[in-house]
Amino acid sequence: MTIEFSNFSFRYASLDKPTLKNINLRIEQGEKIVIIGPSGSGKSTLGQCLNGLIPHSIKGEIQGCLTFNGQATTDFSMDQFTEQVGTVLQDTDNQFVGLTVGEDIAFALENQNLSPAQMYPLVKATAQLVDLEQLLHQAPDDLSGGQKQRVSLAGILVDDVETLLFDEPLASLDPVSGKRTIEIIDELHQKSGKTIIIIEHRLEDVLHRLVDRIILMDQGEIIADMTPAQLLTSDLLAKHGIREPLYLSALKAAGCEIRAEHHPESLAKLVLEPYQSALTQWAQQPLKQQVSEPKSPLLSVRGLSYSYDGQRQALDDLSFDVFHGEFLSVLGKNGSGKSTITKLLMGVIEPDAGSMVLNGVDLSTLSIFERSQKIGVVMQNPNHMISHHMIFDEVAFGLRNRGDDEASIEQKVEQMLALCGLSKYRHWPIEALSYGQKKRVTIASILVMEPQLLILDEPTAGQDYRNYTAMLTFIEKLNKELGITVMIISHDMHLVLEYTTRSVVIADSRLLADQAMVEVFTQPSLLAKANLSTTSLYELSCRLGNTDPLNFMTHFIQYEKAAL
Repeated sequence: MTIEFSNFSFRYASLDKPTLKNINLRIEQGEKIVIIGPSGSGKSTLGQCLNGLIPHSIKGEIQGCLTFNGQATTDFSMDQFTEQVGTVLQDTDNQFVGLTVGEDIAFALENQNLSPAQMYPLVKATAQLVDLEQLLHQAPDDLSGGQKQRVSLAGILVDDVETLLFDEPLASLDPVSGKRTIEIIDELHQKSGKTIIIIEHRLEDVLHRLVDRIILMDQGEIIADMTPAQLLTSDLLAKHGIREPLYLSALKAAGCEIRAEHHPESLAKLVLEPYQSALTQWAQQPLKQQVSEPKSPLLSVRGLSYSYDGQRQALDDLSFDVFHGEFLSVLGKNGSGKSTITKLLMGVIEPDAGSMVLNGVDLSTLSIFERSQKIGVVMQNPNHMISHHMIFDEVAFGLRNRGDDEASIEQKVEQMLALCGLSKYRHWPIEALSYGQKKRVTIASILVMEPQLLILDEPTAGQDYRNYTAMLTFIEKLNKELGITVMIISHDMHLVLEYTTRSVVIADSRLLADQAMVEVFTQPSLLAKANLSTTSLYELSCRLGNTDPLNFMTHFIQYEKAAL
């Protein structure tokens, strides 16, 4: 199916100005394209036009034309859109229809009036493809974020549509699952010849397999329509706040000028010889010596165990410390128990065994409200936190609930909106924001409470590089100047490399490692046990042959810190 936008614009009913402006884009049958852009650039809105959510579920004004195979979609019903375009949404919770994983995967087949005997092998084969065969009888709501993403992926893989649209398919996935997802999408593309459209922030991860074109959007417009090599050798990624692949950042740090004919779109294909000498010399420069001061524990977790159903352990005898003023990462594969730690600290669930002590206070003696005054948690999905219609009211909620006076609230909220890059949206309804912008609202609503311990659960999900860098640079400033302790639960290896100094690694509900971050990231066998992968920095240093990976990565981190 050929898709074409012609002079296409869209304005949400709640906004004065259009979100999409004069889009001209043609996607040929069988192409595989990636759409990137900063938060609020309009890329997800473009996806909603493709799958019919605009205009059927989301109202607004459309100008111009969108055609499928030359036929205008103006009068298409929602069914006609879904027959042509299958979608994996970024917010998977809004996509589930079945009471179990198996029912959810089978939903599209039921609509085709297949018999149970016909559906069963198809559902089972699809579940095996995305590693869900052991979870077919589980309720989707009981799954981790990454597992939910795989259920949504399976739900469209069983359906026979011409075009597959993936909206941030990697947002909730650990690195190994993310790579596998990109491989599954690529295998599907090669075998079926379907048109594949991927909307994604994690550019390096999505380029794990080849794509035909990358569409760069900003402020509702198409800025570039290029091959990956052309885009990666331009200055457009930095100019528009998109994170380039780590191995390219290392090449640039060494003073290399990257050329398109050397295949920069993939580290595996990159012609390294022209850059080898400069990289080796750069990596062998002396490192700055880091002086670490001894710190006392802020949070002590001892023997923590929890089971959701009394049989499967979500956490099993977990012990670790978080020190005053630390910037710590908690790593592990989907379903390993990382988010369970957060729920236990918040008091939403109670442990089966073990203790959690914050600043000398046993958390079991505190109510959920009392804990919330000391521990600020920014959840992975912003829609699970938001309770107000307007942005200002959402950020002010905690202060008002605490009983602060309105003048003080006004001042604090204004300061926090400015620090989080949200000032111009203060009078906006939250529904008009992108997923990434909603994420910033939730972070602002927590930071305004000035917690002792700040927990960020997947803070970069749905966030563009520029916004999350600005926000985490600000959080790092609070960490250093005000002593706020930060714990990040993340799959984003870039984030962990740039901001954290120590990593607690969990696999199969148990503690696997508690080490300095660079030590963790230079142990492939350890990372593999946690469904994590070595970064392209490690792989680049190995390809150089004469460079110590630990030294190479430490060198890069120091360079990045100096550049911020």
